[in-house]
Amino acid sequence: MSYNKLEKSLDNTTFLRIRKWYLLALLAIAFSIVFSQVLIQMHLNSQLNDSRVINVAGRQRAYSQKLVKDILLLDRTNLKKEKNLVLKNTKNTLDVWRISHKALQFGNDSMGIPKEDNKDILALLQKITPHHNAMINAAERIITLKTNATAEDTLSLRKNIDIILKNEKIFLEAMDAIVNKYDSISKTQLEKLKQKEHILVAFSLVILLLEILFIFRPLSIQIRNTITKLLKSKIESEENTLKIEQLYQEKERSLQELQELNFVIDNAALFASIKNNESVVFISKKFQELLGCNTQDLAKPLSEILTTNEGQQQYLKEVFKSNRKNIRNEEIKIRTKKEEDIWLDMSIIPLHKSSKQQSILILCSDITERIENQQKLELLTKQSFEDKILQRKLQASLIVEGQEEEHKRIAKDIHDGIGQMLTALKFNIESINLENTDKTEEKIAYLKSLCTDLIKGVRTATFNLTPPELKDHGILPALQKMTVELSKLTGKNILFENKTEKNIRFSSLAETNIYRVAQEAINNAIKYADANYILLSINYNQNTLSVLIDDDGKGFDNSILNKTPQNNSEGGMGLFYMKERINYINGRLFINSTPGKGTRVTINYKPEKTTKQQP
Repeated sequence: MSYNKLEKSLDNTTFLRIRKWYLLALLAIAFSIVFSQVLIQMHLNSQLNDSRVINVAGRQRAYSQKLVKDILLLDRTNLKKEKNLVLKNTKNTLDVWRISHKALQFGNDSMGIPKEDNKDILALLQKITPHHNAMINAAERIITLKTNATAEDTLSLRKNIDIILKNEKIFLEAMDAIVNKYDSISKTQLEKLKQKEHILVAFSLVILLLEILFIFRPLSIQIRNTITKLLKSKIESEENTLKIEQLYQEKERSLQELQELNFVIDNAALFASIKNNESVVFISKKFQELLGCNTQDLAKPLSEILTTNEGQQQYLKEVFKSNRKNIRNEEIKIRTKKEEDIWLDMSIIPLHKSSKQQSILILCSDITERIENQQKLELLTKQSFEDKILQRKLQASLIVEGQEEEHKRIAKDIHDGIGQMLTALKFNIESINLENTDKTEEKIAYLKSLCTDLIKGVRTATFNLTPPELKDHGILPALQKMTVELSKLTGKNILFENKTEKNIRFSSLAETNIYRVAQEAINNAIKYADANYILLSINYNQNTLSVLIDDDGKGFDNSILNKTPQNNSEGGMGLFYMKERINYINGRLFINSTPGKGTRVTINYKPEKTTKQQP
C-alpha cells in the first residue's frame, strides 16, 4: 500500500471515529433533554391536579362556614320570599359541599380531581367524614323543618343547629390538616424534581466536557495541522506558479516571434534574398511577375528592381543599408515597369549577423487591394460625415425657420389681439362723457370686460414663453403649472399625474426641450384633435424619464409621421420640431394615433450623468 493510500485510510478512520463519538454525544444530550422534559411535564400535570385538589379542599372549609351562615340566617328569617331565597342557597351549598367531599376521596372526572391514593390523606378524610355527615344530616333536617314550619318544630330546629355548630369547629381543624398535608406532599414532589433536574444538568455538563476533551480538542488540533500544511502548500504553489509564469512568458515571447515569422512566410509568396550591397541572390517567380522584370534586370540592385520612382529607390537604399539586428516591417508604395502603383507590406529580416557581408531576406505581401479599400472607406466616411453635416444644417435652418414663424405668430397674437384691445380701450376711455351717466356706466362695464380679455390675452402670450418654474424648480413643477394654466385658459379637462417620488432635475437643455415637446403635444390636442380630456403623466424608473400625453381627440393617420414637410404651409411642422428637439437631447419620441380614438405621445429621456433629486 502506498503512502497516499495509507494517509487517506488513516484520515477516513479518524473521521469515522470522530463522527461516531460526536453522534453518541449528541444522542446523550438529546436523551437528557427529552427525559428532563418528560419529568417536567409529568410534574406539571401532577401540580395541576394538586392545585385543583388543594383548591377544592380549601373551598370545603369556606363552604362549611357558608353552610353555618345560611342555617343561622334561615333561622332568623321570617319573610317568606327571603326565606325561600335562603333555602335555595342553603340547598346549593349543601349539594356542592357533599359532592366535593366525595370527590376528594373517590375522585371526580367532571371536576378534574383524581382518586386519592395517599393513605395519610385518606385517613384524615375518613376521620372527618362522621362530622361531615352529621352536619349534612342536621342541615337537611333543618331545611325540611323550615320547608314545613310549625310551632312544634322549634325545639328540633335548635337541636340540629347545635349539632352543626358543634361539628363545624372539628371539621375546620381537620380540613386545615388535610390542606397542609396536600401542600407538604406537593413541596416534597417539587424537591425531588429539583434533584432530578440537577442530576440531568450535571449529566449534560459531563457530556459537553467529554465532547471537548475527546472530540473538539483532537479535531481542532487536526484542523490546525491541516491548515498549516495548506499554508505551506500555498507558499510552495505560489513559488512554483511564479516560476511557471516566467517560463510561460518566455515561451510566449518565443512563440510570438516564431508566429510573426511564420505568418510572414505563409502569407507572402513574394520574397527575395540579397547581399548587403543589394545584389540579388534569389527572387521568387511570383515576385518577378508582379514587378514585371526579366533575367537581365536581376543584375541591378533590388531597390531599382522594385520601383522605377527615384525617390522610392533612394528610400529603399537607405532602408537596406541600415545595419539592423531585428526584423523591420514597412508598408511601401512602389511603381512597377508597367507604370502601376502597388502597395507592399515588406518585412526585412537580417541573416548571418556575425558576418559584415550579411545577407538580407525580403518577404513581401501585396496589400494594394486592402489599401484601396481603406481609402474608399475613408472617402465614404468623409462623404457620410459631410452628408450628415448638410442634413444637420438643413434641420437647423428648418428649426430656425420654425422659430421665426413662432416669433411671427406671437407678434401677430400680440398685435391683432392685445394691440387691438389696447386701441379699443384707449378709444373707449377717450369717449367717456362724465355728464352722460348712463352711457358712462355702460362704457365702464364694457371697459371692465375688455380689460379681462386683455389680461387673458397677455397671460396666453406670456405663457408660451419660457416659464420661470422651469428654471427655478425643474421640469415636473413646470409641466404641472402648464397643465393648470392651459386648463384655465382653454376650459379643457387637462390633468396632471406625477408617479415619481421626488423632484428630479436634469440639464437645462434637456428640461427646455422636453417642456416644449410636451407643450406642443398638448397644444396639438387642443387645436387640431378637438380633445376634451387630456392627461399628462410623468414617471421616472431605471434612470429613465417617461412623459405620456394622452387625449380623447379625433386622432390622425400614422402614415403622415414618416413624411417630412417641405414648408409650413403643408402642415405637420409641429411633429417635425418635436422629433428634432428630442433627437437633439438623445431622447426617444413615440407617437401612436388612431382616427376617432385619440392620440398618445410618449417621451423617453435617459440622462448620461446622474440626475439630482430634490425633496
